[in-house]
Amino acid sequence: MDEKLVELIMGELKKKLGEEVKSTIPVELSAKHVHLSEADSLALFGGPLTYKRELSQPGQYLCDQRVRLIGPKGVIDNVAVLGPARSESQVEVSISDSRALGLKVPIRQSGDIAGTPGIVLASSTGIVGLEQGVIVAGRHIHMSPADAERLHLKDKDLVCVNMTGTRPVVFRDVLIRVSSDFNLAMHIDFDEGNGSGWTPASECTIVKQPQEEFCGA
Repeated sequence: MDEKLVELIMGELKKKLGEEVKSTIPVELSAKHVHLSEADSLALFGGPLTYKRELSQPGQYLCDQRVRLIGPKGVIDNVAVLGPARSESQVEVSISDSRALGLKVPIRQSGDIAGTPGIVLASSTGIVGLEQGVIVAGRHIHMSPADAERLHLKDKDLVCVNMTGTRPVVFRDVLIRVSSDFNLAMHIDFDEGNGSGWTPASECTIVKQPQEEFCGA
């Protein structure tokens, strides 16, 4: 075979393989956690939140503080608090957590808390009652504008993804969130992670748009 033709074929193959590698998206588990307003942080801890370590998304961090969630039928202790402070406090739990607390919690994207259930937050030094703010976070993918352009997507698109692992699964209605502050990663909660056999090495790929009749691999 002509050497130039071989080089051309190999070049195209390497390019295709490279694109396939780049199209894989790491999958991260999002455990139950709380975002606090400055006022609620002051009421619970007597001061602002304090930094413990950085999280995978730039500017987001785990705080030294922890809280207790008190629901109508149950309590969950030692729940992580994430910073920085927000304008309104928000609690993110799984469906299993919501049942343990005795709450009927809707699936929402972060920040969309209007009309959601309230809860009581407690620390060793304070207590706060939230009238609303408890959600089950909808599955979503963080990506930069460059990633969105490469994957031919835009902010607020809904897609299906194929997640690899010991129990491969296709997730529907995955929200695309685009910002220059984001690193590429899909976030699912512990219920979804346990059901799909998640491991730290789990990855996913976008397979089809959700409006199609079936989202297959």
